[in-house]
Amino acid sequence: MADGGCAAINTKIEEGEGGYILEDVPHLTDYLPSLLTYPNPLQDNPAYSVVKQYFVDVDDTVAQKIVVHKNGDRGIHFRRAGPRQKVYFKSDEVHACIVTCGGLCPGLNTVIREIVCGLHYMYGVSKIIGIDGGYMGFYSKNTVTLTPKVVNDIHKRGGTVLGTSRGGHDTSKIVDSIQDRGINQVYVIGGDGTQKGAAVIYEEVRRRGLKVSVAGIPKTIDNDIPAQRAINAAHVEAESTENGIGVVKLMGRYSGFIAMYATLASRDVDCCLIPESPFFLEGKGGLFQFIRKRLKENGHMVIVIAEGAGQDLLTESMQSMGQQDASGNKQLQDVGFWISHRIKDHFAKEHNMAITLKYIDPTYMIRAIPGNASDNVYCTLLAQSAVHGAMAGYTGFTCGPVNGRHSYIPFNRITEKQNKVVITDRMWARLLSSTNQPSFL
Repeated sequence: MADGGCAAINTKIEEGEGGYILEDVPHLTDYLPSLLTYPNPLQDNPAYSVVKQYFVDVDDTVAQKIVVHKNGDRGIHFRRAGPRQKVYFKSDEVHACIVTCGGLCPGLNTVIREIVCGLHYMYGVSKIIGIDGGYMGFYSKNTVTLTPKVVNDIHKRGGTVLGTSRGGHDTSKIVDSIQDRGINQVYVIGGDGTQKGAAVIYEEVRRRGLKVSVAGIPKTIDNDIPAQRAINAAHVEAESTENGIGVVKLMGRYSGFIAMYATLASRDVDCCLIPESPFFLEGKGGLFQFIRKRLKENGHMVIVIAEGAGQDLLTESMQSMGQQDASGNKQLQDVGFWISHRIKDHFAKEHNMAITLKYIDPTYMIRAIPGNASDNVYCTLLAQSAVHGAMAGYTGFTCGPVNGRHSYIPFNRITEKQNKVVITDRMWARLLSSTNQPSFL
């Protein structure tokens, strides 16, 4: 089975009073009912001696929606992350592995560090390895021994010390390698495609009846500081010349969250273009007309565009004709480069208007830097939540915050659809109000 697609996972649903629904994550005992349990070593850990309540209650769940109506259903909940009173692995029996896949983002090394330190210092685990080079590293490359000493300073570096790659997902070979090496906890760090791969690994592990916990840790690219610097540079360049235009391309293949929040944080942006909100160039109400209006008003302007925006406007000759990269992502053309040339050509031909346009693409500067302070705190919580979940016997899950509380979320909820900006929501309305740009509808 050489498949990176998402397998069909049967969601565990538990219903309660008042329309309460728990979308639970799989547990090893779902298919290995006779597993022994052991007291959680945290109860003897001096670091936790100051905590009033060591363990998360077995029934603790987190509501998906924080705003509810008086007579409405309680709605969907997820299992709360955290340490449990009983664990399903003896510390000296754990053989854990960590793998990073897909593109880079700040904080990958922090997650690696905190998984290693969490396993070692909280649970007394000493056998931890890193898989070199993404999914294909399971069966084609060497492993790296990971100890707290080895990972001590890696959070100060960008990228991933384990290396990464796209594709290379041969499920049978990966699970064969997991079996051959005696691995019983798998920590997979990556984005949507990576989590889909982890879901398929979990399904194969379950089919074989292996006592192996598979935990996903999502990547986060929430590093606004470099994005703000790029926007500021574009603004300085634009306002320093007559009819100056600064174009900044930010990450967002399918979603405009990064572009939207960077725009709202900046206040220097005149127009934000995202994949969820179609726009057009020519004619009344189009982008070119808005640019001309804004240049007449202010003498300069800044445009932020997400990398996936406007792909439908690129001519067929420029499009990649549905080609995909090794992770199955559609290969996109550089929309920032394309739109910069269209703007320059339009004003040279249609209005005989001299403009000075600067195009800035900070993508790799943002992706390749170390995590900042808030990144590191967030990554620590993700890593420790994953460790607690795996030790407690949960599997087939990814961890993440739900209304401010870290939770265990089934793989199928992560991989079922892209998280996108809702352009009929208040946040997009706030952006339109901030930039005073047209909606292009």
